[in-house]
Amino acid sequence: MNDVPASAASAFTPLQIGPLTIRNRFIKSATNEGRAKGGVPSKSLVSFHEGIAAGGVGMTTLAYCAVSRDGRTLDDQIILDAATVPHLRVLTEAVHRQGAAASAQITHGGCFTFVNDITTGSPYSSSGGFNKVGIMSGKWSRRRMEEEDMELVAEEFAKAALLAQDAGFDAVEIHMGHGYLLSQFLSPIYNKRRDAYGGSPAARARFPAMVLRRVLDAVGRKLAVVCKMNATDGVRSGNSSDDSAAIAQVLEREGAHLLVLSAGMNVESITTMFGSSFPKENRIKMRNPLIAAAMAIQRLTEPSNVQFREMYLLEHSRKIRAATRMPLAYLGGVKSIDNVGQAMAAGFDAVALGRALIFDAGLVEGLQSGKVRQSQCTACNRCVSMMYTPGGTSCVLGTPGDAALNSVAAAS
Repeated sequence: MNDVPASAASAFTPLQIGPLTIRNRFIKSATNEGRAKGGVPSKSLVSFHEGIAAGGVGMTTLAYCAVSRDGRTLDDQIILDAATVPHLRVLTEAVHRQGAAASAQITHGGCFTFVNDITTGSPYSSSGGFNKVGIMSGKWSRRRMEEEDMELVAEEFAKAALLAQDAGFDAVEIHMGHGYLLSQFLSPIYNKRRDAYGGSPAARARFPAMVLRRVLDAVGRKLAVVCKMNATDGVRSGNSSDDSAAIAQVLEREGAHLLVLSAGMNVESITTMFGSSFPKENRIKMRNPLIAAAMAIQRLTEPSNVQFREMYLLEHSRKIRAATRMPLAYLGGVKSIDNVGQAMAAGFDAVALGRALIFDAGLVEGLQSGKVRQSQCTACNRCVSMMYTPGGTSCVLGTPGDAALNSVAAAS
């Protein structure tokens, strides 16, 4: 700790998130790992998160646990149901052995889906009409949710949270960003409703806030209930940071324990999410033709040659910090101990890390000991595509994921 700048020292102190206290203020953000073939958590997935925990984070987040079969975006995605609980319990026990907490990101993809066996025919969304994501999966239209549909999905979130509790998770993170279902309500890109669930930012937040309330009522006394949301959608027709500040105030009033501030939409503004372009030479050849087609279309619409810069979401996130008093986790371009100090000095309560921890699972321990001051992650974004490889997500500069271990169920 002697080598930690005074501005960053508070990041290594415990943080209370609702009923949970974590050992420090570093959170591994949710990044799809591609380590649940057929939806079954693998031993490789357990090893991945145990390694992150051993590297010193306060909490690691398991990405995209769908609240129902219809809530999946891909076939190889975890569904939080009774069958997955034993496998997930192996993961949480491994994380706890390393002294960290475990969070399950619970979500529903809505019309952002590439699966075909959807029971409702057309996938749910805030508004009906043409579904641009469906060009790749044959789901050309999206279905406007009515209040009975919202009740059903809100209960699915609550039940998923209870299953996460049964599996030993310490927190759940409700995904409200990046263009998934709850984000489709929050964002005017998708939400064209003229009823009580559309219009102003507060009205668009009504259904996501209802989901939050159901989850809080189900598990909020025992688990930390976190929301991940966009600080900006990163596109002119979407939410600005001022809109997002108003949405954050709704979630604060509803009682969320922590907001993780991300940005960008999977379809419309992927470079906003990652802070840099996906160079052609850093793309891998996709075996899944649907994903390959989606990425080809995305290349035609996304900005080219967007250069990475550290702390690239700080300006947007500061507006949410100014508008709320609740705990906030900063995410976006943290690569060094000085960046950590910037986030702490700006009033954020935690720092969320993604690519930097995929590059080096021991980064937090290195920063605390003074052995590391700056991550060597190049932000090439190729780790994003690596999730579709047999071994799952890994840094292309490091050791690939173990394909054999990735085919073995966690509880076997």
